[in-house]
Amino acid sequence: MSGRPARLHAPGWGMLTRKNILAGLLFIAIAAAGLWISRSYPIGTALRVGTGYVPRLLLWFLLGLGAVIFFQGLLENDEKSNADRTSILRPLIFVSTALVVFGLTIERLGLVIAILLLMFIGSFATRDLKIVETAITAAVLAVISITIFILGLGLTIPVWPEW
Repeated sequence: MSGRPARLHAPGWGMLTRKNILAGLLFIAIAAAGLWISRSYPIGTALRVGTGYVPRLLLWFLLGLGAVIFFQGLLENDEKSNADRTSILRPLIFVSTALVVFGLTIERLGLVIAILLLMFIGSFATRDLKIVETAITAAVLAVISITIFILGLGLTIPVWPEW
């Protein structure tokens, strides 16, 4: 460690290996695409909001969050080892796989098992999680999801598989 303060780095391909740069760019791209897609949605007024009011508000927040994360990534030191750089695809692969498995299993296996699969497959994205932490988080997420989506909103999502 050189003791130098963090500074803006010259642009280059090496910057794309920083997770905050990538996350910020991803948030900005999603927000920009969402704002472009929702450009014709009626916003309405403060007392009578239209269908585009909340989505566009959330997209503006996402755009701002992406900008903040992106600029934090610019200020990061670039002193990561090559071992850290080789595992850059690990989170992308396991989180994407977990989301696909969740989407494919929620109707057949129910909300609870789909959430358990989501959490356990997603936990392989990092080496720092322990099985007990993952199980507790999955159980809490399942209870919150049932409370919000089934009891609160009355959605007809199967909770358990129908065998």
